[in-house]
Amino acid sequence: MSVETLAQLRNEIDTISLEILQLLNKRAAVAQKIGMVKSQSGTTNKFDPRREQELLLWLVEQNQGPLNDETIIQLFKEIFKASLAVQEQEQEKKLLVTRHEQTPDTVINVGAVAFGGQEPIMIAGPCAVESEAQIRAVAQELVANGVQVMRGGAYKPRTSPYDFQGLGLEGLKMFYRVAKEFGLVVITEIMDPIELTAALPYLDIVQIGTRNMQNFALLKAAGQQEKPVLLKRGMSATIEEWMYAAEYIMAQGNEQVIFCERGIRTYENATRNTLDISAVPLMKQKTHLPVFVDVTHAAGRKDIMLPLAKAALAAGADGIMVEVHPLPSTALSDAQQQLDFPEFSAFMTEMKPFL
Repeated sequence: MSVETLAQLRNEIDTISLEILQLLNKRAAVAQKIGMVKSQSGTTNKFDPRREQELLLWLVEQNQGPLNDETIIQLFKEIFKASLAVQEQEQEKKLLVTRHEQTPDTVINVGAVAFGGQEPIMIAGPCAVESEAQIRAVAQELVANGVQVMRGGAYKPRTSPYDFQGLGLEGLKMFYRVAKEFGLVVITEIMDPIELTAALPYLDIVQIGTRNMQNFALLKAAGQQEKPVLLKRGMSATIEEWMYAAEYIMAQGNEQVIFCERGIRTYENATRNTLDISAVPLMKQKTHLPVFVDVTHAAGRKDIMLPLAKAALAAGADGIMVEVHPLPSTALSDAQQQLDFPEFSAFMTEMKPFL
């Protein structure tokens, strides 16, 4: 083969490669339009496996070589994947939760507390509301350590139906009354829309827990009221699923959403869950909303909560959530992972330089 012939063939390859590039981009542009049509019709799922299979079979029938059918399938699957990514990127740009180029950070003000502001916020309190004496003791401890936001569960979603399920609305009323005596912001978990309506006068922030992250009726109800919502990540949820859960709330008109990473379920059993620390910078990059980290539920053990909390703030978290109890060994839920008062004071002493 002469040098001239080789050069000619290479020029031909270059021309064909350019044509392929142009056609790929043309195809991607059409895929974008398809994604827009699907969105307008209310379809959120962009992937259509039946359509992909039919197209692959048709392409194999048209294949005349020299590439074999397996290679054609592999190449076009990558093209389909790239087109799907284009559709999803276009859809994500339109989400209310998404950070756009000019989107400022959302700061959610509850009384004197600014969630997502310049200073990280500490949220602390017992796993469950058990008694007035318990709540009063914890409230005193929080105030003594400079904490302004108190968490506590009046409705408790438990794995076993025989475990303590919480004191319900009467417990929440008592919790709210005592917390307000100490000037604390109240955050509590709500599990269904009916409870939400009754509970709203007795809380400042609605918490939606990991098990209810995709309780769409609850998400919509939370979006139809005006108080901020702290949305915990589902124990097996992806970043995208977490963002879409927040979108359900914001789409109903409530733009006051706080994300809370609390660890995800993996094969590791050294901790209760696995804290996905990468979720913090990812969510700060992808969204404009505050991002908190619940180190208690991520770890499930006291000895590593402090380094996890420091790591979360170093990664860009807007605050930390931790559980505190006067006497954890007697707690009606999560006894092994709640800090007692001396442990909490030591924890806060170590954390104060970062808050």
